[in-house]
Amino acid sequence: MTVVHAESALTPDGWTPGVRLAIETGAIAAIETGIAARAGDERHAILLPALANLHSHAFQRAMAGLAETRGHGADTFWTWRETMYRFALMMNPDDVEAAAAQLYVEMLEAGFAAVAEFHYLHHAPDGAPYADHAEMAGRIVAAAREAGIGLTLLPVFYAHGGFGGAPPKPEQRRFITDLGSFARLFEACERLVEGRPDEAVGVAPHSLRAATLAELADVVALADERPIHIHAAEQIGEVENCVASLGARPVRWLLDHAGVDRRWCLVHATHMDAGETRGLAASGAVAGLCPITEANLGDGVFNAPAYLDAGGRFGVGSDSNVSIGAADELRHLEYSQRLAARSRNVLARPGGSTGRALFDAALIGGAQALARSSGSLAVGARADFLTLDADHPTLAGKSGDAILDAWIFSAGNLLVDCVWSGGRKIVRGGRHASREKIGARFAATMRRLCAA
Repeated sequence: MTVVHAESALTPDGWTPGVRLAIETGAIAAIETGIAARAGDERHAILLPALANLHSHAFQRAMAGLAETRGHGADTFWTWRETMYRFALMMNPDDVEAAAAQLYVEMLEAGFAAVAEFHYLHHAPDGAPYADHAEMAGRIVAAAREAGIGLTLLPVFYAHGGFGGAPPKPEQRRFITDLGSFARLFEACERLVEGRPDEAVGVAPHSLRAATLAELADVVALADERPIHIHAAEQIGEVENCVASLGARPVRWLLDHAGVDRRWCLVHATHMDAGETRGLAASGAVAGLCPITEANLGDGVFNAPAYLDAGGRFGVGSDSNVSIGAADELRHLEYSQRLAARSRNVLARPGGSTGRALFDAALIGGAQALARSSGSLAVGARADFLTLDADHPTLAGKSGDAILDAWIFSAGNLLVDCVWSGGRKIVRGGRHASREKIGARFAATMRRLCAA
């Protein structure tokens, strides 16, 4: 048993002095409060539960910074997607594993303890299945284990190039499955994580444009009580095409026909009308917000005030992985709301800390979306937590919620000191234990890819 003592920790009862956490088999076995450290305790000043990253495409970490040159016309999500396709066709399984391991190191150093990997790069570059149908999924699992991050693996069903069952484009050939091959992939993914308390599997129908309605129903049926994640309403063009094809906006169609409940995470949900906003909030599902990627791609601004006023849940993800930071995602979320509303402290309650409001909501929503028994410092929860560097000048004189405000709105990743995932201490002094080895492999991969 490992025991960690914090001078101050954010528990379900708020900021609490003198907290001792006993960790056994990856979970919090006991909590004591209001007491001094004892001999043998690992001692820290400030301790927080760690966030889950609810949406990631690991292979896209390799193209970070390579899609920032303007084309001859207007650049949009759709033009970015063509760059992504070209890059995806270059990567072999070793490349994907190297990129994923690097990414997961960066996530842990940034304060994320677990990730939901929305995995759709299934086949060889020519579109042929690998001999092992789950070859690429296995590489994601291997990377997560090497880095030490908790994983909810979400194999993606992707069958079509547009609404109405349109045939896929040639550049999408690495993603494409039919129902039979997807069922086999899902079963293989179940076997990959079987017996691993820090790993889980769910399903991810890519979007309403990539699956017919009958296919969506079959994919959802595979999930049973497991997580179901889907892209929805990221782009205005997607919404318009959905209305033309299905007679309804995407979130409305899902609410009316797909049985959306707390198993679901609707990723982005950027362009919802008032009825969809209230409906998604009432469903118990999580809105999967990816503020940095949504800004990078010019997606638009999620209507967070109305959604939260209706009782909606959200978490944050790093999506295209152009930049990694738990605090950074929360800061971008709040700043997007400030720009839209031309106001300040938009997502806080009157008199409350914005950092605390953002952190609490993302903590709960992320744990739900990953079906991970974490999200608070509570007995029985997975031991996912982090400490902040109390000696950093940014925290001088600060206590309570001012610590969260300083982390999220000022210092960001620089404040992260140590991170535990499933009871394993992975990051010490802001550095992942395998940073150099994994980084060197990723650098070699990138030099070769960039020279190709």
